[in-house]
Amino acid sequence: MADCIFCMIINGDIPSTKVYEDEYVYAFRDINPQAPVHVLVVPKVHIACTADIDESNSVYVAKAYEAIAKIAKAEGLDAGYRVICNCGDDAGQTVKHLHFHILGGVKMTEKMV
Repeated sequence: MADCIFCMIINGDIPSTKVYEDEYVYAFRDINPQAPVHVLVVPKVHIACTADIDESNSVYVAKAYEAIAKIAKAEGLDAGYRVICNCGDDAGQTVKHLHFHILGGVKMTEKMV
């Protein structure tokens, strides 16, 4: 999608601090981190949000979660981490490209964020 900031990051049109990449996903550090470790994991195909996941693209979600486990281990998040995925305006999704936030490096409370 031409006007999607995450598609532009994946394509290298916008710089990012890459943490992980494979044929299915691209992961990079959030420019406004909410925790000591804050990484975004995005599928390399444009999927607007979880409402648009179906049998034709669900492999990208599975691969994203496989990548999340690898990234968490590489980042030393052995004591735990949080994965957040927002879908739609009411959930606070600001970029309409499916993405997963990995937050860690600090003890979190039971509050949602």
